[in-house]
Amino acid sequence: MPDNQAQRNTVESPHQGEPGEDEYTRDVEINAYAIDRLAQAFETSARHWELIVYPSLFAFVILAAYGFYLVFSLAKDVHYLAISVDSNMTVMASNMQAISDNISQMNTDVRTMAVSIESISQNVDVLKPMLASIEGVEQSIQSMTFTTANMQGDMADMNRSIGRPMAFMNRFMPW
Repeated sequence: MPDNQAQRNTVESPHQGEPGEDEYTRDVEINAYAIDRLAQAFETSARHWELIVYPSLFAFVILAAYGFYLVFSLAKDVHYLAISVDSNMTVMASNMQAISDNISQMNTDVRTMAVSIESISQNVDVLKPMLASIEGVEQSIQSMTFTTANMQGDMADMNRSIGRPMAFMNRFMPW
């Protein structure tokens, strides 16, 4: 093992075996040389990483700002949506109350109608004598229908006799 140490010291040392140097000084020089090489390697590596890290950091900051904007915009949209839903729910609740009131009123009206229908069904027996009178009315209506049909024919004849002169006159009227 001491041979390996001596061999390593001679390989790594910038000063190879100066006469009169003690081992402690040589170890310090070797360590200083190694630290100097490490610092140079680190600086070289840091320069290479700076080319990658700084643009990446800049891109990350831009993306983070854009992400914040998107979250802020989404929160604002959700806020407007919540306000809209709240106002619409208030309107819908009042409409539901009106529907409930109308259904209650309709329920009362149906009950009243049921009572009225029951009284009508009891009074149908009273209406049977009116059936004979209705038959007389039916004959009178048939007679009126016949008379109205005759009047329709007379009106058609009159329309044909007045229609041509009036069509001629209507061309001169502004309406």
